[in-house]
Amino acid sequence: MRLSRYYMPLMRETPAEAQIVSHRLMLRAGLIRQMSAGIYAWLPLGKRVLAKIEQIVREEQNRAGAVEVLMPTIQSADLWRESGRYDAYGAEMLRIKDRHDREMLYGPTNEEMITDIFRSTVKSYRQLPLNLYHIQWKFRDEVRPRFGIMRGREFLMKDAYSFDLSAEDARKSYRKMFIAYLRTFARMGLKSVPMRADTGPIGGDLSHEFIILAETGESQVFCHRDLIEMPVPGEDFDFDGDTESVVNQRTSLYAATEEMHNAEAFAALPDDKQVSARGIEVGHIFYFGTKYSKAMGAKVAGPDGTDVTVEMGSYGVGVSRLMGAIIEANHDENGIIWPDSVAPFDVGLIDLKPGDPVTGELCARIYRDLTQAKLDVLYDDTEERTGAKFASMDLIGVPWQIIVGPKGATKGVVEIKNRRTGERAEMTPEAAIARFAAKDM
Repeated sequence: MRLSRYYMPLMRETPAEAQIVSHRLMLRAGLIRQMSAGIYAWLPLGKRVLAKIEQIVREEQNRAGAVEVLMPTIQSADLWRESGRYDAYGAEMLRIKDRHDREMLYGPTNEEMITDIFRSTVKSYRQLPLNLYHIQWKFRDEVRPRFGIMRGREFLMKDAYSFDLSAEDARKSYRKMFIAYLRTFARMGLKSVPMRADTGPIGGDLSHEFIILAETGESQVFCHRDLIEMPVPGEDFDFDGDTESVVNQRTSLYAATEEMHNAEAFAALPDDKQVSARGIEVGHIFYFGTKYSKAMGAKVAGPDGTDVTVEMGSYGVGVSRLMGAIIEANHDENGIIWPDSVAPFDVGLIDLKPGDPVTGELCARIYRDLTQAKLDVLYDDTEERTGAKFASMDLIGVPWQIIVGPKGATKGVVEIKNRRTGERAEMTPEAAIARFAAKDM
């Protein structure tokens, strides 16, 4: 993508209304634009990152055996009355009426709707286990939206729902999602710590929050150091194999948010294993048994022909919220530092002297070859001054920069810069093209 043809409205000054790092940088880097309180438009650069985050979430859900659907944003109030949550949910739910005076709502979550879909289509235990997920926009009317997309009113979320014949099978489904979440966040360059959590309005008796540690995190968390250093299951992990030992290895170690913290239990840990830090919630999973299936009559015929009320769980990931969390954990004084897996572009190509035939020809060749190698390249071919070009690339956080100047081009070399470390190296254009084309980044 040539920057001269791209829409990337950057802000040089820090917006006064932005209170946290991710909000400031998302506005300055032209990722989002606020349209009203807690509601944002996603601009091209932000949309690219959002799509990459969404795809990682999707791949790991599929790997764990979940099946994708897409449910509407608008739901019938009647479904929520069946579960008993319509009046209990609170003012966060946006309640509306259509032209026929039917009561509707903008979905804050989808337990009722997915249960309705299940009960109308699944009739036998032979169709279980089943885990259905979708990635869809939600709305919760926060009384005081703040911190940009971290606490907005409209947000993109992945929610999955498992259906099983027994409590034992349901816990197996829970463990699969537990491990899928570990892998999901690791692929985004984040270290997530699962912490036992309150089930809240979702209900049930088993729940874990997935917290990433960041100095600018929204809440205080406490955990055993080994949870941070523990390796995540690899791509070859068998989700139909031993999930219990992987989960038990983590849940047996101390980890708690401030609300669930036990100071005495934490103090009993060896001093070198005590971690007290700030954290950001990026995922939440629940096992709630028959809370919704019983209320809404979601049953299947069991092996003996008797109807069995299915056991359920739900599993949420804040897809749009993850972008803010990644920035909170990956930035410096110059701007964002995207992990390679979610960066809007793989490489930033900077022509320091646009209009010069030597640099122009060399940039065109590098751009062509890297694009043909299926890399996303942002080619700065604008007339901006050199300092502004460097500042813009650092602000938007592209992981690698190829810098083409007239002196280097005459000598037959370009400069490579690593955005994370700041390290620079000279090499021939051929070597740079070969390095990035081979994904050796």
